[in-house]
Amino acid sequence: MCVRRIAGCSLLSTTAVVIALFGQAGITPRAKPVAEAAKLPAANIRIDSNLVLVPVSVCDPMNRPVTGLEKEHFKILDDKVEQTITHFAMDDEPLAVGLVFDISGSMSNKLRRSRAAAAAFFRTANPEDEFFLVEFNDQPKLVVPLTRSYEDIQNQLTFAQSKGRTALLDAIFLALHEMKNTKMQRKALLIISDGGDNCSRYTESEVRNRVRESDVLIYAMGIFEPDGSRGRSPEEAGGPGLLSDICEQTGGRHLPVDDLAEMPDIAAKIGIELRNRYVIGYTPTDAQRDGRYHHVQVKVVPPHGLPALRAYWRLGYYAPSK
Repeated sequence: MCVRRIAGCSLLSTTAVVIALFGQAGITPRAKPVAEAAKLPAANIRIDSNLVLVPVSVCDPMNRPVTGLEKEHFKILDDKVEQTITHFAMDDEPLAVGLVFDISGSMSNKLRRSRAAAAAFFRTANPEDEFFLVEFNDQPKLVVPLTRSYEDIQNQLTFAQSKGRTALLDAIFLALHEMKNTKMQRKALLIISDGGDNCSRYTESEVRNRVRESDVLIYAMGIFEPDGSRGRSPEEAGGPGLLSDICEQTGGRHLPVDDLAEMPDIAAKIGIELRNRYVIGYTPTDAQRDGRYHHVQVKVVPPHGLPALRAYWRLGYYAPSK
């Protein structure tokens, strides 16, 4: 498998803008490294121009990660203006991952499969990765702080019991706060939940803004009742849209679960995708330091003979202020 190692993150420093969410672990280095992508500046290095690093995952029509693409197979636009790609690589940095786990009352018949999904995800882990666990029902709770031992999380999930309502937005907010304690440059959340929010203090707008300002990639596995099911609340009906919106802001994905038996496979695919991401770097032609939110668009030009490919990336970033 092909890889170019880089260093970078999406913290906004005084003189640099960097959008880089997390690294990849356990991937064999590329056979033909390119000198310009061998090492990228970390966020704590002062540079003369704004460097934007955009992690991108690419999937085929079967929803499988696509590796082996080169720089010429990508186009990137900043506020609809095409940019010159100056850096191109694939990560192999370790990850900090927060598991945001729903234990509300409606999860009672889904907890066993949810635990199995978490176990499948952890099997993709690298020894240097870090993890933490936030469980939520009426309120979120940091149950396992940052640790290298995902076994601690699995042991805790064994005792999880479902009850109460669903404070999903509060749980995301808490998880983003806990993520500040890691020194890892690559960060991600995995949400496992079965419905929309119905008792959070934070609003959807507040959480969306916090997600935009963060450097955390968010994936979600949504376990929803079918449309038209008896007893399905308006909040549950809005759950898929809520999770999709939050995930897409970061370059992650919401993957609905149609069959509980598929949960472990979906979780394993998410773990693999986290560790198979390209990183595209450019210096914006519009380098004004106005603190404005810039919209980013990535297009994939597949090599001859490949079907249409789909890319996922963080939708934008805030430029530094003067």
